[in-house]
Amino acid sequence: MSVLSLHADLVRIPSLSFQEKPAADYVEAFLRSVDGLEVGRLDENVWASLGDGTDDVLLLCSHLDVVPPSEGHPYPPFSPTTVDGAVYGRGAVDAKASGAAMLTALADLAASGWRPPAGGRLVVALTECEETGAENNGMEKMRDRVFGDALPEPTAALVGEPTELRPCLAQKGLLILNVTAQGETAHAARAHLGKNALTVAARDLLAIDAMTFEKSDPLLGTPTITATMIEGGTAKNVVPDRCRITLDIRSTPATTHPELTALVREALESRVEVHSERIIPCSTDPDSRIAQAAVAAVSSLGLDAEPFGSPTASDWIFVADVPTVKIGPGRSELSHTPDEHVEIAQLEAAVDVYSEIARRYFRG
Repeated sequence: MSVLSLHADLVRIPSLSFQEKPAADYVEAFLRSVDGLEVGRLDENVWASLGDGTDDVLLLCSHLDVVPPSEGHPYPPFSPTTVDGAVYGRGAVDAKASGAAMLTALADLAASGWRPPAGGRLVVALTECEETGAENNGMEKMRDRVFGDALPEPTAALVGEPTELRPCLAQKGLLILNVTAQGETAHAARAHLGKNALTVAARDLLAIDAMTFEKSDPLLGTPTITATMIEGGTAKNVVPDRCRITLDIRSTPATTHPELTALVREALESRVEVHSERIIPCSTDPDSRIAQAAVAAVSSLGLDAEPFGSPTASDWIFVADVPTVKIGPGRSELSHTPDEHVEIAQLEAAVDVYSEIARRYFRG
């Protein structure tokens, strides 16, 4: 089956988070049709191995789930539509393009008779619930319940996300802070008798907007801080005594989450509490074997092989203890948008990219 057909079949399946079973069934059936693979499954997480080594295990992983369609799709979101050399549809780029290319690369390698050298194993895994903010995350399940049991622990990984097939060697983490501005309630007609929490919050929002961070990462730059939600007030004629703000901070390895939290507390009047800090920034040594294989493979195919850093999180955090490269077809900025699409040329090239990385990685 061609990568275009496989991709179209996957896009047709509306595999929203927690609804991935039909997509997982499809992937499992496809993998079981390929000779030479060892196939496994846990819930809606499906994997296949080529080779039976346990010493040197390269994992290629991506996710099956997609975010819900939004208003403004130019074509039916679950009817893949080809226009001007690109395939449109929900999940077309995030991340069914990567998934389809990984599956096709694995099937092509198996059919060609290629196998990893003694002690080596190539694994492709497509997982559930990547889009849910780590709730029920499939790669986390595999880390905790599959690796070291049904599968050996990976020694290197490729994470399939849209990077235009450029090797991504670092990604930002995510720190979410809850900010609570405190005031004193009063009747709006006698506002001077109270303290308006909205005013406190407004000063803090200006302080947030003015914040800068000194420490910089070579690939990721400096952290960013963005106020994303605000809630305050109980009635139109009452001075509010509380206003809540949610902050989204994209972190880098140069500054830890506790350090960032301390800097925000120092800058604001309001109380600052950590809501989530588990999504850590990740980076890979450019001299690692997987990074070298990825750069060489992409370059050999005449594509842009300049490593870069990504501002968005991914399942990389669940394999952060092994050298990892995030790489896949398509443009990341199209993810989750009505205009989501992937260029056919990128989709087809991705099969060669993944195959060539595997060959070069095991070549050493």
